[in-house]
Amino acid sequence: MKEKILHSIEESVRAVEQLKLEEPLRFINNLAQMIAESLCDNKKVLIAGNGGSLCDAMHFAEELTGFFRKKRRALAAIALTDVAHMSCVANDLGYEHVFARAIEAYGQEGDLFIALSTSGNSANLVLACKRAKELGLKTAALLGQSGGSTQGICDIELIIKDFKTSDRIQEAHMAALHICIEMVEDHIFWSGDLVKEQKEQLMLVDG
Repeated sequence: MKEKILHSIEESVRAVEQLKLEEPLRFINNLAQMIAESLCDNKKVLIAGNGGSLCDAMHFAEELTGFFRKKRRALAAIALTDVAHMSCVANDLGYEHVFARAIEAYGQEGDLFIALSTSGNSANLVLACKRAKELGLKTAALLGQSGGSTQGICDIELIIKDFKTSDRIQEAHMAALHICIEMVEDHIFWSGDLVKEQKEQLMLVDG
């Protein structure tokens, strides 16, 4: 049992270590900049995925609307999880349309849409990415395996390779997203990129 546990830990580390490579590093830097630019322009971030990736989307959104490292004002992020919307659209049009319709409802030009898919082959995310681009949203995808049908659609993409199971891919995705949030907070609130008056306004929080 111990050997199996150690093997799983080593696999998890190997997945996350892909983020050290040049392309993933560039993706994290670019995604953090895109998020910060959208938020500073009073735009929002929309995130979607299926199953565990939808849970990761919720986790990512709450780190922005709540707190991550320090207290600061809430940042506009929405995980596309409304079950009434999803069941309505799935029933009337098909599950492949649930996220594209949500983007039509909530998305505005200049917003950022982030798709999470360990296979890259989720039809609802492929359609969502395409619809987001049609509506003038910026787009990013965190993918796995070969990148699947989603590869090449978005403005930027991260592909965690060499893993066939979703768990290792999702662990690397979440590590990348946590680092992005850290970089976004640093850019907006702590790094000195904004003038003092802007910072004071942005950092107003209750309590």
